[in-house]
Amino acid sequence: MTDDLDLLSREGLPEALRILLADYPRTGWQAHPNFAGLVEFWLDRHMMFRRLCDALRSDAEQAVDGRLDPQAMQGRLSRYGGMLVQQLHGHHQIEDMHYFPVLVKREARLERGFEILDRDHHALDGLLERFTRSANGVLQGRTEAGAFREEVLSFERFLNRHLEDEEELIVPVILRDGAEGLH
Repeated sequence: MTDDLDLLSREGLPEALRILLADYPRTGWQAHPNFAGLVEFWLDRHMMFRRLCDALRSDAEQAVDGRLDPQAMQGRLSRYGGMLVQQLHGHHQIEDMHYFPVLVKREARLERGFEILDRDHHALDGLLERFTRSANGVLQGRTEAGAFREEVLSFERFLNRHLEDEEELIVPVILRDGAEGLH
């Protein structure tokens, strides 16, 4: 794969991998009969990851501005940061081991897209490790809130890129074919 498809450099999936999105645009997902259940749950998980990043970033910004006590930030960071790392690892493991192999069989034209998403998961592992080191630095008093904020912003940018691409690749397949065999 070319470097322009790498998570750290791409701006989206190539049009050739967004072939089902034309028939199943994001604006119509919630109204689709196959939305309730797996798709809704899966998108809620993605929203949880986005909200956790938002909370961590906001807390760091408030700590920098003196509006959040450093100990309060540390407590929230321990809880929300741990939740983000653990839940994201588990989510990606389930996708890699179960969902992606099933979905690529349903739509072989998207095989390259699933390879990209799998590579993203490996890249995100490294980013999560860096995020964890930075968070631990805050918890141990070695890293300032401002530096952690920058780490969250960086992580959040790449996570959002991955989540958006993953949604645009996978949701149309499930909407078209249903969730049978994916539970």
